[in-house]
Amino acid sequence: MIAPLPQATRKSHQPPKLRPKVKAAGLVLLLCLIAFSSAQANDSPSGASAKPGLHTSASAPDSLIAKTELQAALERIERRGSSRAPENDLALLALLAQVAPGSAEHVEVLALRGSLNADQADKKPLLERLIKELEAWPNPAQRGAARLAAAHLRAKLLLRQGQPALAIKSLEMVDSVADNEASLTLRLRSLGMLASLLSDAGEVDAGINTSVMALRLAEQSGAVWRRANALVSLSFSYMRAQQLERAKQLIAEAQQLALLDPDPMLLSRVYNVRGMVYSELGDSSTAGQAMQLALDYARQTGNPVTLALALGNAADSQLRKSDFLRARQLSEEALVLALATHDLNSETLARQNIGMAKIGLRQIAEGKREVIAAISVDEAQGQFAQASDGWLELAKQLERFGDQLGAVQAYHHYRKLNDQVLREDSRRAVLEAQARFDNERQAKEIEALNQGNQLKAEQVRAGDLRLRLWAALGGCVLLSGLLMWLAYQRIGKTNQALALSNESLKRQGERDPLTGLANRRHFQAAIKRLADKGRFSGTVFLIDIDHFKRVNDSRGHAAGDAVLVEVARRLRLILRDEDMVVRWGGEEFLIVVDGRDADAARLLAQRLLDNIAQPPVPCAGGDIAVTASLGFASFPLAPHDVALSWERAIDLVDTVMYMAKAHGRNRAYGIKVMQASDAAGVAELSARIEAAWHEGTVELLALLGASALVREEEEA
Repeated sequence: MIAPLPQATRKSHQPPKLRPKVKAAGLVLLLCLIAFSSAQANDSPSGASAKPGLHTSASAPDSLIAKTELQAALERIERRGSSRAPENDLALLALLAQVAPGSAEHVEVLALRGSLNADQADKKPLLERLIKELEAWPNPAQRGAARLAAAHLRAKLLLRQGQPALAIKSLEMVDSVADNEASLTLRLRSLGMLASLLSDAGEVDAGINTSVMALRLAEQSGAVWRRANALVSLSFSYMRAQQLERAKQLIAEAQQLALLDPDPMLLSRVYNVRGMVYSELGDSSTAGQAMQLALDYARQTGNPVTLALALGNAADSQLRKSDFLRARQLSEEALVLALATHDLNSETLARQNIGMAKIGLRQIAEGKREVIAAISVDEAQGQFAQASDGWLELAKQLERFGDQLGAVQAYHHYRKLNDQVLREDSRRAVLEAQARFDNERQAKEIEALNQGNQLKAEQVRAGDLRLRLWAALGGCVLLSGLLMWLAYQRIGKTNQALALSNESLKRQGERDPLTGLANRRHFQAAIKRLADKGRFSGTVFLIDIDHFKRVNDSRGHAAGDAVLVEVARRLRLILRDEDMVVRWGGEEFLIVVDGRDADAARLLAQRLLDNIAQPPVPCAGGDIAVTASLGFASFPLAPHDVALSWERAIDLVDTVMYMAKAHGRNRAYGIKVMQASDAAGVAELSARIEAAWHEGTVELLALLGASALVREEEEA
């Protein structure tokens, strides 16, 4: 999964989105297989064009070497790939006899042989032997290329063992290999795999940068299929970063290139990512067609790994259509292939799809266990972005089929993991890059102003000395005094202007540029006033705009920005000047009020719900109806005045806010009483807050927005 799914109300029967998590994991292995598919490659025009790939000397760059018969044979084998593994292995053994030991060609043949055999479950001993041979390469002139080839093979081995984080570390050495040390083919193969692994791990900025490097190498190669493959990888990385229009453009370009020089493996991967992108864009029809084509081409490859991944994506399409029986059948077929090939990623994804289908078939407890077990495997492997999306998807499915307690718990897991992945890595890297740049620029401006101020002060002092000298010499004491007074007046104004400028820059650095509200930086500085010695005192409200992603998807990001600006304006109108209102991130707003009166908190929460919703937000193309889900609590917690740190306080409010979402949205839940005597007791009750509510150990205030109240009265 790449992004949070569209939110649905409790009574909605909208199906879940296609699960980019399945496709994300599959992309890594497909990247490794993409080059190895077409038995007709030796007949294609681009396959016969001159392109660099091997060195014939220790130092000659790829782009200056004519394509040899050996190079042509290697490329034909690479494109046929693991779909014809036995035949290709025999061909590579024959080529080994024709190359000079210790040469660049020798490295290339061993590297390709390892890549083709990496997907075979029984070839682990061969792969380990090849890695060992390459790492101990005797020829110093080819040692860089051999090390890179060994790193690539080790990464493939680690990935099959379910250790993507270690696979990334293995491939990161590609940056230390100079262009003239390894062939374009070796570098491109490593960069392509690294880009997909980084994006799949949630490091979207690094994934994009690495994908761009791979695309540049692919363009240098002159091979259409390599360019198409690199564009697919770059499209996937942009999709991970939620830059969907750019991802759409890139996958369209990749599709055009793939059709110029087609083979089943390449086309399967193109249509796989195309389906993912259009699923994120909300175009289920185009996404479903693309996924079916990806499955058709995967069957043509005859490769069980590729087919298992395509079956998983086809199962996602059926989940979206609410055809849970068909989704389960496809997933079980994928599971058989994954177990046969010892492919942990495909196995995990198939089991998660089976669990989701079972929930849809009303086998809720069994399905939930299977999904949670699959997510736990992702977390153990360090694939936190996938695990985060897995929890969110599970929450949506449980909410849809009536397990409200399970949905809240899944939301809680999602939120904790999502904070770790998106807020600390992806969101900070992609969405706050400009903020970091602005801060650096502001710091430089402050420094420049200070330097300018010092220079002006020195100039005034120098002028003062000159005035004193002329006064002494000419006796113009009065004139000298007047000039000095004017000079000091001027420097005073300069200092005042500098202080105002510094204060303005500080305010800008602590304000959200879109809404004008305080940002997290300001909050962290200001919260110390209300959190003396780690004991937070006050009332916290956490607000999340309902179905905000739908606004962006259906009306565009300009409309989404208009909604955020208007909601921020309405919040400022309701709140006092001394209340703190923060844009907490994305579509979330945090409010901190000094005071802990329960009745006042309840009244303010109701005003927030009602005023955010009415009237609809005016926007080009039609007004947009807006509602929000809200959680709130006053600290220290009644009745035992349990003190919490501000971080724990916000986490607790976040939990009840997600309860509001799970119970239908456009509503608020507030904590009135929590029967806990210390922070550990609060944490225990928070983890099962819905059950604790029904038991009576937690007392909640439940509020409805105006439109939700009208709807419930009509239903009653």
